[in-house]
Amino acid sequence: MGHAVMTHAPNRATVNYNALPAATQDHFDQLMELADNSANAAEYEALMTALIAITGITGVRYNEILKCACPCTCPVIFDADDNNALVTEQTDAGYNLGRLQCPDCADDHPRPIED
Repeated sequence: MGHAVMTHAPNRATVNYNALPAATQDHFDQLMELADNSANAAEYEALMTALIAITGITGVRYNEILKCACPCTCPVIFDADDNNALVTEQTDAGYNLGRLQCPDCADDHPRPIED
């Protein structure tokens, strides 16, 4: 009797927004808008779970992803808890989602928090 060999897909830590089908981009944008304006934690968590599922990102540590907020219009969607991401704007301005540069943008052309 043979043994089944399971191979695990490698973690997919980032996704290129522009590579997603147009319908998925629209769905992503709608869900991100809802998450940004969500009034309760359970709803926010559910929206993030859906966002992670439609993008195919794996290995997200705390169930939160963001699209890079770099002014260079970087299309990377990434784990919001990546230690190498750079905060460009605080989240205390009446919305839930922070504005972060992905690690590549933070490394290539870091933008400090604007005062």
